[in-house]
Amino acid sequence: MDRYLLCPDGLDGYIWISFSRLDLHQSPSLRRRRKRGAFNNAIGRSRGGQTTKIHALTDEIGRPRALLITAGNVHDLEGARGLLTMGHQPKRLLADRAYDARSLRDVLAARQINAVIPPNPTRKHPHRYDKTAYKGRNVIERMFCRLKDFRRIATRYDKRADIFLSTILLAATLTWFATRYDKRADIFLSTILLAATLTWWIN
Repeated sequence: MDRYLLCPDGLDGYIWISFSRLDLHQSPSLRRRRKRGAFNNAIGRSRGGQTTKIHALTDEIGRPRALLITAGNVHDLEGARGLLTMGHQPKRLLADRAYDARSLRDVLAARQINAVIPPNPTRKHPHRYDKTAYKGRNVIERMFCRLKDFRRIATRYDKRADIFLSTILLAATLTWFATRYDKRADIFLSTILLAATLTWWIN
């Protein structure tokens, strides 16, 4: 399967991992038969219809550090493995129960990354995890909420995966503009205008 991803600089602190499922908006086809290759464009059939998953890594303040999209029927662990191959080396990885798998824990242990993942209720011998640290996992959920504020992302209109991922990356760029880093007013205003332009394009 083709994967489409973003690989930014390394990360030394804590990191959050999660996914979000998006519905696909499609117009009626003008042909009797639909073109094949939907899976290669990160489109898969699930209980909600044809969907796409966005997998993401964020830092401790909710800024996306790595993004990857897969078909909606691809398991969450596949997206997690793809994100972890980008060379990140955080101290901790926070994730929900969907990522509680021995294979993932072994990968994290080999890289000396502390897994903050609650155990699956079906486990006979549940793992211990830092419940206090896990309370911060809402950071990545808020990041997904910010991405879904853009209609073009909340409901996928782009058929090609590379174009759709480009839209996601533009929206992710806006989340980095939320904190002012520029001392000069003219540079800061230019950043605001750029963010406003991207907002018009994405919506």
